[in-house]
Amino acid sequence: MVVLSGAGISAESGLSTFRDHDGLWEGYRVEDVATPEAWQRDPKLVLQFYNERRQAGMNAQPNAGHKVLSELQKHFDVQIITQNVDNLHEQAGSKKVLHLHGQMFKSRSTRNPNLVYDMAGWELNIGDCCELGSQLRPHIVWFGEAVSMIEPAVELSAEADIFVVVGTSLAVYPAASLVYYVASKVPVFVVDPKVPEVQTRPNWEFIVEKATIGLEILKQRLLAKHV
Repeated sequence: MVVLSGAGISAESGLSTFRDHDGLWEGYRVEDVATPEAWQRDPKLVLQFYNERRQAGMNAQPNAGHKVLSELQKHFDVQIITQNVDNLHEQAGSKKVLHLHGQMFKSRSTRNPNLVYDMAGWELNIGDCCELGSQLRPHIVWFGEAVSMIEPAVELSAEADIFVVVGTSLAVYPAASLVYYVASKVPVFVVDPKVPEVQTRPNWEFIVEKATIGLEILKQRLLAKHV
């Protein structure tokens, strides 16, 4: 089972989605805090923004949706591909989590992107350096940067026997393209309060509920059929 998760599942744990209806993310223009140009222009502001996100993330707890995905590991080989940068899937107990857009509680070198470090707390500031002496930055894929983990995500999607989409509108690329790498006969379940406006296949099924409710419905259905 391969699961593509998006901001909707984290929103139920109190974490804001990256862009609200007014185009802002927690009061900031995305262009000012989540692009390479923003980092070059005002790295202090970018660091402040992600420090605030980490503080919020440290107080967030996995919700029932995260826990259902963890419970399904007892019966299925569950691989989660997430667009989210929080660690709520891991907190809930999911063992196989691929982060497409980076991880909030990691930092990386601005000189060598392969130097990635776990963060003990929430704060990353100007003057915090990697072992090479260069400034550390958030380990986040910003708008305009390549999504380096898309290839392994494509491979996982192509190997899926069951594919689940939860908490995403399938509007953010390249993540949204993953569902089209799924084999044509594989069942695809989309769990979201709104049916995404995308091209579908006959074997797609929509559970029009938020993640906490919809994933429980899906779990019961899958267990009745496969276990």
